[in-house]
Amino acid sequence: MADQEKPHNLSLESRKKLTLTGVTEIVSFDDTFILMRTPLGDLTVQGAQLQLKSLTPDGGNVTVQGQIDALSYEQPRTGSWLSRFFG
Repeated sequence: MADQEKPHNLSLESRKKLTLTGVTEIVSFDDTFILMRTPLGDLTVQGAQLQLKSLTPDGGNVTVQGQIDALSYEQPRTGSWLSRFFG
């Protein structure tokens, strides 16, 4: 199944447990910041004592535990950097 076709959902429980589906890549992470790629754009998770508790590469299932303070999406980039530069 292509990355664009994977369903992406998230569930946040008491700001302590985040469960996601459709994650295509974990770009970077530490105990205060996680950056993931999803079909709906890059997702940033910010908080404290963040831990990746599970990661299923085939289905893109991820579980994060810790103090979750913020979730934010960045629009997916389309086209080459050259076409984005020249509009």
